[in-house]
Amino acid sequence: MQKRAHQLLNQFLRHLGDERRLSPLTLIHYGRDLAQCVRYCDDAGVNDWGKLTIAEVRGWVAAMHRHGLSGKSIQRALSALRSFYRYLMREQAVARNPASGVTAPKSARRLPKTLTTDQAARLVTFDARDPLAWRDRALLELLYSSGLRLSELVNLDLAELDLAGGLVRVTGKGRKVRDVPVGAKAREALREWLARRGQFAAPEEPAVFLARNGRRLGPRAVQARLRHWAVRQGIEVPVHPHMLRHSFASHVLESSGDLRAVQEMLGHANISTTQIYTHLDFQHLANVYDKAHPRARRKNSP
Repeated sequence: MQKRAHQLLNQFLRHLGDERRLSPLTLIHYGRDLAQCVRYCDDAGVNDWGKLTIAEVRGWVAAMHRHGLSGKSIQRALSALRSFYRYLMREQAVARNPASGVTAPKSARRLPKTLTTDQAARLVTFDARDPLAWRDRALLELLYSSGLRLSELVNLDLAELDLAGGLVRVTGKGRKVRDVPVGAKAREALREWLARRGQFAAPEEPAVFLARNGRRLGPRAVQARLRHWAVRQGIEVPVHPHMLRHSFASHVLESSGDLRAVQEMLGHANISTTQIYTHLDFQHLANVYDKAHPRARRKNSP
């Protein structure tokens, strides 16, 4: 690729961060996917974004598929390229978008893994005998009570908690802000932690959840504490923060049947993303049916 082509790519990434305010992790994904496209263009002899053709974009898709990338990963890369070309067209750097209409190969959609209601209750219910254990209990209760993403949890500030009103205000993907209910058990655990938080808080630190050094708790620390308590509480499956989000969505939908409400609480832009939990609910019902209905039981062959 020519120097000008690299400059345009860097300008686009700055645009994503400065104007669209995308998260650092999303910027990393965009940069990684578009860097793959640059390498493919170099191998194909394409040195200018205006010269990339639809056929070459399809060749890039095929190359990613041959290298074992999933349909979901290829779709994400294509989405990054489409966004990049929309930016280039806005800047009048190119006349067309060669990624338009190119689709990724479909891959089987895997249902998210969830905890049972008993497992979830066991995970978040433990005797907190020191301040940091109260912190852990509060963050686990909040993850399960409100279905927060890990990034939303660690970026949460004190000003965004309304325990009296039973709400938490979170900033999700695309800097979209939403208010999510907080259950009674989570409010109780949060009050216990906040009463002890001052023992650790660095001056003017706004974060709700703090590390031992008084600064904001990081994502890896949350993941490590979750693994610790899952083992400690005898949960037999590997547990990660997003599993609590999946469990929240599945359990609320199973009880209420209100897909739109679950969509709003999760902060999904498209309800089709939320609909995967209807498949989980149906799978649960099917399993119950297979075990309970006398006409569903298979008899051994004579």
